This record gives sequence, structure tokens and C-alpha cells, in this order.
Amino acid sequence: MTTAPTPSTDSSAQRFECMGCGAEMHYDAASGGMGCQYCGAKMAVGGAEGGQAIVEYDLEQGLARAAERGLGVEVKTTECQTCGARVSFEGPATAAVCEFCGSSQVMEQEANRNLIRPESLVPFQVPADQAKARFKSWLAGLWFRPSDLKQRARMGQITGVYVPYWTFDARADSRWTAEAGHHYYEEEKYKAPDGSVKTRRERKTRWHPAWGSRTDAYDDLLICASKGLPTEIAERLKTFDTARLVPYQPQYLAGWRAEEYALQLNDAWAQGVGKVEQSQRGRCSGDVPGDTQRNLNVATRLSEETFKHVLLPLYIASYRYGDQVYRFLVNGQTGEVEGKAPWSTVKIVLFIGLVVAIVALCAGGMSLLGSGD
Repeated sequence: MTTAPTPSTDSSAQRFECMGCGAEMHYDAASGGMGCQYCGAKMAVGGAEGGQAIVEYDLEQGLARAAERGLGVEVKTTECQTCGARVSFEGPATAAVCEFCGSSQVMEQEANRNLIRPESLVPFQVPADQAKARFKSWLAGLWFRPSDLKQRARMGQITGVYVPYWTFDARADSRWTAEAGHHYYEEEKYKAPDGSVKTRRERKTRWHPAWGSRTDAYDDLLICASKGLPTEIAERLKTFDTARLVPYQPQYLAGWRAEEYALQLNDAWAQGVGKVEQSQRGRCSGDVPGDTQRNLNVATRLSEETFKHVLLPLYIASYRYGDQVYRFLVNGQTGEVEGKAPWSTVKIVLFIGLVVAIVALCAGGMSLLGSGD
């Protein structure tokens, strides 16, 4: 683990001028560097290839050890009055609607310069046009949806947003006790309805005390810190590769948007502890010998806890089908799509009818075979 540097109060914003024409340069997901939309000049993101390390901070010292505050670039911030998401964006652009819920009730706010600066991020690697193509492929592959969904779905504006996450590392030492059950069989006699005596095997369980311990390491346990991203959707986004994190540079935000974290460090860690404990219980359950178990008790002690504040890339957009608006997300690193889509009642009814018909045919066939005997 890299030792955290001395906290800095430098919150100076940076500007990224093109060396060719002097215009503002933006981060280009296709090339992975800075690009000028006017003269086409390209430039690498400073520090991305160098020796700058990604720092993981000691959790116990927490906020006091955070090295930087703010985003390091001059931004505007809007707050949605509907879902509460606070989104920062660089440059002269303005926001008319919320990127997360589509509400037009957004108000410009002063950026929170005391927020912990992201330690690292996963840059956008999927360009916007590819994200749109992934969305169309996703629509085409959905089952039990209207047949004309792909043709009639009208997609609105797609926006790239860096979504805040906390990541945690920890060592988990667990001790467990349980009763381990081993199945065995005994033959017993019983009286059949016709009065005859028959024999059958009866399964029984022999219980023994069991105990054990294990040690596991957790690396980059992700906890979503977004207020605008629904929890159920955030939990389904599983394809982020945190091994591809790079040290944070303000250039990555040029031309893109970033949400301020709404979940504070202590609350995020409480969620992380819950996930670790749940995971350890499952792992300890797998260590109990025998065929079954009961009365499992697990005590877990965590140590070597560290954290990072990171940004992960998402495209957020909506589409209209009929008179309804549906929202969807595209992972800006992998192209994974998550979203909602309308159901086709006709297809569902036809499928249920087909299943009922198959069950009826099978039952009829079995009945005929039985009568043939």
C-alpha cells in the first residue's frame, strides 16, 4: 500500500488549451487522450503513463488523510430537485434536465470544494456512438418485448457521467461454530394400505459439533456513492474492472460530467462491512463438513482497512416508446447495458399458453401409457 501524502489545500483549477489553435481540449474516449474538436490535435493525459501511484488511505484516519479536495478543474454544479443528484460539469455548457431521472427541476449550485478529490478513475473507453450501438443491440436481444420496440424506440440525448464510488480493501479473520449433519439411512417396516408389510429406507441425520477459522482478503470492494443512480441498477452493474484504474487527472473530466458523492465515507464503510460479513458467512458455511448444517455462528474481525474515492464511467440516457419514457445505462468501460423496457402482454400470454399446452400433452401421454399397462 502506498503511503498517503500530506494533505493539500491547493484547489486551483486547470484549463486545457490546445497547443495548435488555443481552443479548449476535451477528453476523447476513442483515443484515450485529449482531443481538439476544432483542429483535430491530440495530446496525452498528463501523468496517466508516468510514475504517479494510486494511493489507498488508512480508513481509521479517514478524511484527515485525504490528500486533495475538489476536482481540480473549474466546474459548475447543478442539483436535481427531484432525485437530489449533484452533477458537476466543466466548460460553458448548462444543464436543462437531470442526467439521472430526466427531471427539468435542476438548479445551479456552488460546487462543494471540500469533497475528497477522487484518488483514481476508470476513463471512458467506449465512445458515445458505440454506446448507442450497444443500446440498439440490447433492445434487439430482449425477450417478451414488443416486436417493434427496436424500430419505434426513439432515443434521447446520451450523456457521459463519471459516477462516484468508494472502494475498500480489508483483511477478514473469521471464526465459526456450527452443528454438522451427516445423513445415514435405516430400513424400517411399514404396513401398506392393502395390509401387507413392506420395507423402506428412512433418511436420518447424525449431528456433530464443528468449528473452524479462515482468513480472506477483500480488494476494491465497490460501494456506490451516487444519489441519482438507483440502487437496484447500481447493483446490477458488475463489469467494472478496477484493475484498470488510473491516477486521477482533471483532464479526464474535460467535456464530461461528474456526480458528487452523496454517501459519506463512514456510511459507505458500514455498507462495506455488511457485505463482507455476509460474504464471510457464506464462505464459512461452505467450510462446515457433512451433508447439512444448523446453528452456524460466525465472528469476523477486520483489519488493514483502506479506502479510495474513485469515479467510474457511465452513459445515462432515455428512450421513448409510445407515450412512456424508459431510462437505461451503458458502462463506459465495457459497453454493458442495463435498463428498463416495456413488456409485451401478448407474447407473455402466448408463452404461458404454450407451456400449459405442453404440460397437458405430457400428462395425457403419461395417462395413455399408464392405461396401456
